[in-house]
Amino acid sequence: MDMTLLFKALADDSRLRIVLLLQVMELSVGELAAVLDQSQPRVSRHVRILAEAGLAERHKEGSWVFLRPALPRMDTEAAGLLDAFLRRDDAVGPMLATQHAEDRAQLDAIRAQREQRAADFFAQHAGQWDAIRSLHLPENEVESALAGLIGERPLGRLLDIGTGTGRMIELFASSADHSTALDRSPEMLRLARAKLQHFAAGRIDLVQADFYALPLADSGFDTILLHQVLHYAQNPQGVIDEAGRVAAPGARIAIVDFASHAMEELRERDAHARLGFADDQIAAMMARTGFDLTETRSLSGGALTIKIWMGRRQGKAPPTKITPIDQATPRKAAA
Repeated sequence: MDMTLLFKALADDSRLRIVLLLQVMELSVGELAAVLDQSQPRVSRHVRILAEAGLAERHKEGSWVFLRPALPRMDTEAAGLLDAFLRRDDAVGPMLATQHAEDRAQLDAIRAQREQRAADFFAQHAGQWDAIRSLHLPENEVESALAGLIGERPLGRLLDIGTGTGRMIELFASSADHSTALDRSPEMLRLARAKLQHFAAGRIDLVQADFYALPLADSGFDTILLHQVLHYAQNPQGVIDEAGRVAAPGARIAIVDFASHAMEELRERDAHARLGFADDQIAAMMARTGFDLTETRSLSGGALTIKIWMGRRQGKAPPTKITPIDQATPRKAAA
C-alpha cells in the first residue's frame, strides 16, 4: 500500500465522498455520477485514482462497471485500521459529514430504481418461469428441505454458483462469514443486486463469470451451492471440477436439480442442456473431483422430481466461526 498515493487520493472531497459511499453499498460509475452530480468521465477519473491508490476495486458486469472498497480485501493491519476509521461517524469534518448525509439519502432512490428494474424484468419473463415452476414442488418447500440438510452450523465462506436472482444468498448469507454470488448473466446479477442490496457493505460479493472458469482462488470456500443451474451445463463435470478446485478441505457442496426425466420440451423451449441427473451420475462426478456424496433427498410433487445431493470435500474441515461484520452506520450531519 503506497501511502503517498493513498493520501493524495483522499485529499480530494469528491474522491472522499466516493470512498464513504462505497462503505455503504457497491455502486456503478453511473450511479456515483448521479449522486455526486458530476459527469461520468469525471467520476471515472476519480475512480481510476482511487483504484491506483488501493482504495477501490472495479469489476465489470456486462457493459456496467461496479465499484467496491478494496481495503477490506487487503490482509494488512494498516488497511484494516484505515477501513475501520473510514466507517466512524467522526471520520470527516462537519461540512463533509453534512454532504455525506445528503449523499446517503440519494442511495434510497438508487435502491428503488434497482428494484423497479428487477420488477420489470420479472414481469416480462413471468410466464416462462411460471410454466417451469408448475411442473414441480413449490420453491418454498425445496428451500425448506435444503435448509434442513445444510443445518444450523456456520457456513463459513459461502459460494453460490449460478446465483440467478440471488435467492440462495438471501436465504443463507446470515449464516456465513462472507458470501459470493456468481453468475454469467449481467441481467441476473442486476436482479441479485436489487435483492441483496440491503445487506451490509462487504458481506456479499457479486461476480460475473462463467461456471467453467471461476475467477476465484483455490480452496477458498467452505460451502458451495449449485441450485437449479447444472442442467444448463453442456459439460456438468467441468462445473463440478471447478467447484472442487475452489472448495476448502472438508467443504460441503449442495446440488439442487431435477432427477432424470424425458421432457424434451425443456431442452427446446428453455435451453436445458441436460434432462436431469441420476444419483450415480452425481456421485461419479463428485468422486472425480474429490467430493463424497453424503446424502440425497427426493422431492416429488409434479411432473418433475427435484433432487438435493449433498457432498463433502475430502480432508478435514477447519473450525468455522462467524465473525460479525459491523454495519456501516450513518454519519451524523452537523447541526
